Amino acid sequence: MIHALPKAELHLHIEGTLEPELMFELAARNNVQLPYRSVEDVRRAYEFNDLQSFLDIYYAGAGVLQTEQDFYDLTRAYLLRCQQDNVVHTEIFFDPQTHTDRGIHFETVIKGIHSALQEGEKTLGITSHVIMCFLRHLGAEAAMHTLEMSQPWHHWIIGVGLDSTEVGYPPEKFRAVFAKARDYGLKAVAHAGEEGPADYIWGAIKSLGAERIDHGVRCEDDQQLVNYLAEHQVPLTVCPLSNEKLKVFSHLEDHNLKSMLNKGLLVTVNSDDPAYFGGYVNDNYRAVQAALSLTDDEIYQLVKNSFNASFISTEQRAGYLQQLENAFKEFQQHE
Repeated sequence: MIHALPKAELHLHIEGTLEPELMFELAARNNVQLPYRSVEDVRRAYEFNDLQSFLDIYYAGAGVLQTEQDFYDLTRAYLLRCQQDNVVHTEIFFDPQTHTDRGIHFETVIKGIHSALQEGEKTLGITSHVIMCFLRHLGAEAAMHTLEMSQPWHHWIIGVGLDSTEVGYPPEKFRAVFAKARDYGLKAVAHAGEEGPADYIWGAIKSLGAERIDHGVRCEDDQQLVNYLAEHQVPLTVCPLSNEKLKVFSHLEDHNLKSMLNKGLLVTVNSDDPAYFGGYVNDNYRAVQAALSLTDDEIYQLVKNSFNASFISTEQRAGYLQQLENAFKEFQQHE
């Protein structure tokens, strides 16, 4: 059933889809020396103690991405995985500072990603939006500089986000950056409440004007916040396998996804950095279905939430929800 249902993915870092095989291919193409001898060596390195230990490898891997063709190939490979998982709409993050800080032009990055997404809509029928994230550990001044640098391409970007190291970098530090982004007509999302406290979720909403919270699993530490998120239907883009891999939860059976769903929160299932965390979006659905004993109706609700939490037009949403309902009914009839 999970495969049969058309779905949207809303929390996906395109750099985090860099599979070891493509990493080696691009390293050879660009004469980049990797600190690994084989694909197996890379996969063995994907055992993380926390968010920071993952980020260290993540930024090292991104070093093979150098040309517009590289970013095109990376994005195209992800879209082919979307096709396999019946993802019909995706809203991807990219981290320009990961690339501009090592001398790659912003234009190189956005053009490669955009051209692959355009072709993906034509040839695969997958619609998409792009969200530009700021690396919080680099500070607000660097984020503002990146925002201004990105201006010529705002017509290709639907919103801005905030990611990277969470603890010690509260959303309030980026208030002015997000205010300027909203002045430019960009939507706002933010990573909050993954390793950081529930207060960071409040900060993202109140200080940044975040319309969607990425992760947000710590919200249950604050009942008033849970009430607010439920009442206002603020979407939470939850990434179960990522949470387990980074030790946010010791075991997937301990995850609070089902609890949040039962409290009426607009939670969605996503893959975050699937090349590093052991699974794309269907893998995440299957894993939580097994670990939390989710019913067919709960899976259906999570998939429905993915469209309701997206930034697509009202007309597009209605079309996708109809496709979803038809697919669910057809599955039930054949069960």
